[in-house]
Amino acid sequence: MLPAPFGLAYTLSSPHLQIVVYAVVIFAFWNIPGARVVINPLKLFTIGWHELCHISLAILTGGSVMKVCIDPDMGGCTIVSGGHPPTILAAGYVGSTIFGGLFIMAGFDTLVSKIMSFVLGVGLIAPLALVRNKLTILLTAVYEGLLIGFWFIDHAQALRWYCLFVGVMNAMYVVWDIADDKYFRKANDSDATQWSLLYPRIPAHIWATMWILFEIAVLTGFVLLGIAAFKRTPDEMYAEAAQFLPT
Repeated sequence: MLPAPFGLAYTLSSPHLQIVVYAVVIFAFWNIPGARVVINPLKLFTIGWHELCHISLAILTGGSVMKVCIDPDMGGCTIVSGGHPPTILAAGYVGSTIFGGLFIMAGFDTLVSKIMSFVLGVGLIAPLALVRNKLTILLTAVYEGLLIGFWFIDHAQALRWYCLFVGVMNAMYVVWDIADDKYFRKANDSDATQWSLLYPRIPAHIWATMWILFEIAVLTGFVLLGIAAFKRTPDEMYAEAAQFLPT
């Protein structure tokens, strides 16, 4: 049994509580004017993956990609010709939620967070091919610097919380996408709005509700999987992670 002070510290820093805290923080930064720019690199990473899922399924279902837009303010947009529209449209939210779930699982284990940090490192840089904003490029360098620096903090334990933050941002993308529609009337509609255009008998808010319930169910599943798969003490995690690029 854990001593009382250590048990309290573990509870306060446990992934379960952090997921809730991060969700509130991300919602605030995503929607507060001025503060939105601070998380632009992570937004581009999240939006970029979301659009990549649309692109992938468009190609796999026989369609062709006409145009792609990835912008932290306007959101993402992939215009395709041909393919299977419902499958292409569903790929965005499904892909974002599952991808986020993998990062959330990384929040339970240092070794997994080390591995996922390479995915994040490449993913932060990739969207810059479509971005020319100097502030966003500078902030991306800062986030990359943090990612590298976290490898050397507490034997890379800090990477767990970085991955967890990114995981929540991706897994709950439905919420941020809909919030952009509601509060900022962004140029590129949310996928929930696109679903209502594809199936006009079901309004956008119903589609939004269904997708939010879907992401909550998947997020819960990944959290339970993380709890079941990574039953390790901090010392055990240190020892395991030290075998892979020790710091």
